[in-house]
Amino acid sequence: MASVTGTYARAFVDVVIEQRLDADKTLQQARLLVQLVVGSRELREVWETPSIPAEQKRAVLDAIVKRAGISKSVRNFLAVLIDHRRIKFLEPIVKQFEHELNQRLGFVEAEITSARELNEKERHTLETRMEKVTGKKLRAQYSRDESILGGAIVKVGSTIYDGSVVGQLEKIRERLSSS
Repeated sequence: MASVTGTYARAFVDVVIEQRLDADKTLQQARLLVQLVVGSRELREVWETPSIPAEQKRAVLDAIVKRAGISKSVRNFLAVLIDHRRIKFLEPIVKQFEHELNQRLGFVEAEITSARELNEKERHTLETRMEKVTGKKLRAQYSRDESILGGAIVKVGSTIYDGSVVGQLEKIRERLSSS
């Protein structure tokens, strides 16, 4: 499966870069399609059933594309997956696509956990600081975890930057116990 996901993901990244498409918009649309496919057993059955003619599958795709405002390039990508009976791999392909796209465009993926929802200004400030630390542009995914009490924990690759209140208290506890 890894070779399948990598092959299709790299090919789609090539299209995005060569055609100078809006990477963020393309990624957002691809994610939307993943949600639609994962969320609809009936849709998966239509697209995965070999006995349903390709024209009917594409007609369903075109109706979804029209309603959701999906770009032609994302539509064509999905049509290739449907035609080659790879639609069942859509979710891992899109995850790999995001990873490949980020790498080629110089982005680094970051998971940011905070005790409360951050507003746009706070997100921008945090992302700017982390971009200075990592030397790369950030694509951040945010989540909340009230148990960290305050501050934030940022995971970039395998590196964790712990600026949480719980993390700071733990560091103080370690210092006191080692004295």
